[in-house]
This record gives sequence, structure tokens and C-alpha cells, in this order.
Amino acid sequence: MQFNKTQIITLSLLVLVLVFPAISHAQPGFDDTVNDVPVDGGLSLLVAAGVGYGAKKLRKKN
Repeated sequence: MQFNKTQIITLSLLVLVLVFPAISHAQPGFDDTVNDVPVDGGLSLLVAAGVGYGAKKLRKKN
């Protein structure tokens, strides 16, 4: 059974997506004296900017 490059990459990404959450563990909780802070503030804007920049580059390339 022969695998081409696309199938190997797809299978690798699928395994990574399925296995990574199981092997990654969050840090242990803090005492009650520490206030928890969400990290989502600017991170979602940076991700959106990266997606937009990538789409612009792909459009310009084609």
C-alpha cells in the first residue's frame, strides 16, 4: 500500500489534532488569592490578522 505526500501530511495532521489535546496538560491551579485572567483579548485579533494576511498573500500569488 503506497501513500502519497498529501495523504501522509493529512494523516499526520489528523493524528496531531486528535492526540495533542490528550497529551497537553494545563498548569495546576493556583490558590484562591490569585485572580484568573483570560488570554483571549488580543490573541483573537492577531489570529484574524494572520488569516487575513495569509489570504492576501495567496491571492497575490495566484
